[in-house]
Amino acid sequence: MRVFRAVVDTGGFSAAARVLEASQPFVSQTIQRLEARLGVTLLHRTTRGHRLTPEGARYMDLVRRTLAAIDAADAEWQDDAARLEGQLRVSAPIAFGLDRITPLIPEFLSRHPGLSLDLRLTDDHENLIEGGIDVAIRMGALPDASLMHRKLCRLRRLVVAAPDLVARHGLPGSVGDLSSLPCLAWDASRAHLNRWRFVDGNDTVTFHAQSRLRGNQGMSLFQMCLAGMGVMRVAEHLARPAIREGRLVQLLPDLRPADDTAIQAVFLPERQIVPRIRSFVDFVADAFRAPDWEA
Repeated sequence: MRVFRAVVDTGGFSAAARVLEASQPFVSQTIQRLEARLGVTLLHRTTRGHRLTPEGARYMDLVRRTLAAIDAADAEWQDDAARLEGQLRVSAPIAFGLDRITPLIPEFLSRHPGLSLDLRLTDDHENLIEGGIDVAIRMGALPDASLMHRKLCRLRRLVVAAPDLVARHGLPGSVGDLSSLPCLAWDASRAHLNRWRFVDGNDTVTFHAQSRLRGNQGMSLFQMCLAGMGVMRVAEHLARPAIREGRLVQLLPDLRPADDTAIQAVFLPERQIVPRIRSFVDFVADAFRAPDWEA
């Protein structure tokens, strides 16, 4: 109902997706499923846009009355601070979870003494329904368009190496020079992360990292990089502080990474109004509004 109202109020699927902070395929699929369930066509689709059918107009009146009642109930629920109670189940990648999410948990729980939190750190993309997960922190592109999401901050990865490795092998002058350096790589389950893409002028250049040492866990690979075992492409939240401290050196700093994406909090669409979930998403979004590693 909320998706249908957003499409009607904004005049299209793309505009509704922006308002809902969802993808356009998710909006389109939701409307298709709604029409199939009701057995009617709600919107006439033309090359110039969308307009309500007579059935759609009647259903829109019902939707507005229904959502007004639901919103009133939600407001009453959320105004009662005592309702922020129960268990919250959060999933996050291991490296980002250890480095950035775990330090936030004490303050969050101190603000909400009625809540308990189950934090799962894993580099696997767990199914939210099967895992009973309320909020998952995801890095990079989101393959599942059915999930709601909220951007926490930008995600960029830098190619780095320990100073002693640079002293032994020298600095690469081009992307092609990386092939002469020992690298660290992800195993087959994360093989896509071994494609390091750079913007060189008007061209995008891809380097395929190969290594004698591969792993399935980012923090382990990062520790190997710090120890001088190889060159690695590392997320900024780990790379920037280590570069400032002199523990790592950025390679090819004049080339912009081509995989500028985002770190996002994702959750099931029907869970977005649950107070304990909203409170956690708002809390982490505020914490990463101006990431300290970008300073």
